[in-house]
Amino acid sequence: MAEQVTLKILDKDYAVACSAEQRVELIEAARLLDSRMREVRDSGKVLGLERVAVMAALNMSHEIQTMRMREESVNSELGTRVHDMKIKLESALHAILK
Repeated sequence: MAEQVTLKILDKDYAVACSAEQRVELIEAARLLDSRMREVRDSGKVLGLERVAVMAALNMSHEIQTMRMREESVNSELGTRVHDMKIKLESALHAILK
């Protein structure tokens, strides 16, 4: 069942509906967004709430994209290692069972 949570981002309140299971994660996400928006705003390079929000979103999107690319690389490397280990195991088993 959905419940309403009030999130504070740059000193503004936003009421958002979410499930009880998502509540803690949503609050943490709002805290992270608030922190990033404050960093952008406090840098003094960006003026206006909308621009601050867009720059914070772009920075966070870039971080997510970078992490996904790293994850794909790690998964690919793990897949290769597992494949190599499978071949070695099959070869060893074949040699034992001969």
